[in-house]
Amino acid sequence: MGNTVAREDFEWVYTDQPHADRRKEILAKHPEIKALMKPDYNLIWVVVLMVLAQLTAFYLVKDLDWKWVVFWAYVFGSCISHSMTLAIHEISHNSAFGNNRAMWNRWFGIFANLPLGLPYSISFKRYHMDHHRYLGGDGIDVDIPTNFEGWFFCTRFRKFIWIVLQPFFYAIRPLCINPKPITRLEIINLLAQLSFDLLICYLWGVKSMFYMLAGSVLGLGLHPISGHFIAEHYMFLKGHETYSYYGPLNMLTFNVGYHNEHHDFPNIPGKSLPLVKKIAAEYYDNLPQYNSWIKVLYDFVMDDTISPYSRMKRQLKGEVKQD
Repeated sequence: MGNTVAREDFEWVYTDQPHADRRKEILAKHPEIKALMKPDYNLIWVVVLMVLAQLTAFYLVKDLDWKWVVFWAYVFGSCISHSMTLAIHEISHNSAFGNNRAMWNRWFGIFANLPLGLPYSISFKRYHMDHHRYLGGDGIDVDIPTNFEGWFFCTRFRKFIWIVLQPFFYAIRPLCINPKPITRLEIINLLAQLSFDLLICYLWGVKSMFYMLAGSVLGLGLHPISGHFIAEHYMFLKGHETYSYYGPLNMLTFNVGYHNEHHDFPNIPGKSLPLVKKIAAEYYDNLPQYNSWIKVLYDFVMDDTISPYSRMKRQLKGEVKQD
């Protein structure tokens, strides 16, 4: 339990990320993939149904015993909440209404954010675009853990705690690595969220409020779906920066597991990423891949050579443009 992992720093690389070059190669060989670069209008209705499902749950838990509120927050609420963060991920790429209606996507992201209880959508969009443009960029990509995380969470027990606390680190990491001025849309996101939270508390009480917040925190921490946080970019195999997952939980996560495909084609909605893999199978079938996010979490904790330091990191050169 107390074994310390060997890695003491990130894996610094001095090459560009592989996704842009692979995208050019694939499009040259399979130009039909361009037809998949269009909005997924079904996403709109799925998100609306998810919001309605959570509103129904808020009402149903208001008079339950506390033990059942906690139970349903983890068993049901956490799944919906984590799935909603990945719907917001889709919306951040303008997948709901298309690039020509970018602001429609921003407003819809604020709506999708409501049942999470904490303002998230607008800030996520700003930082997530940096993650795609400058994957692993030092001081830019806030998906990379801080040096403190890599240094401190270096034993099996501490790595387990790090997984439990992932929502906390994802919230504070941008403030430590790459703070940005607050925008008008972020203020609107905050005010809309506070108004919604107060309304839920007024209508149905503290148990509904607890269910909402606990579901979000639990769903993003020690939860099977949270395996995607580690599976996507943590370097279980030296030299491989991005990994895809092809297991059944993609059905709950808008195919975020198709992560090599997503970074190669971030303007293709998650619904169509399996088709990208099928069309360009020669590029993806032989890349390292996972079939279980639970096993990823287990291996991360138990493998003494893996830690938050197990990420590729780049010193960016030239002009950096951020949202």
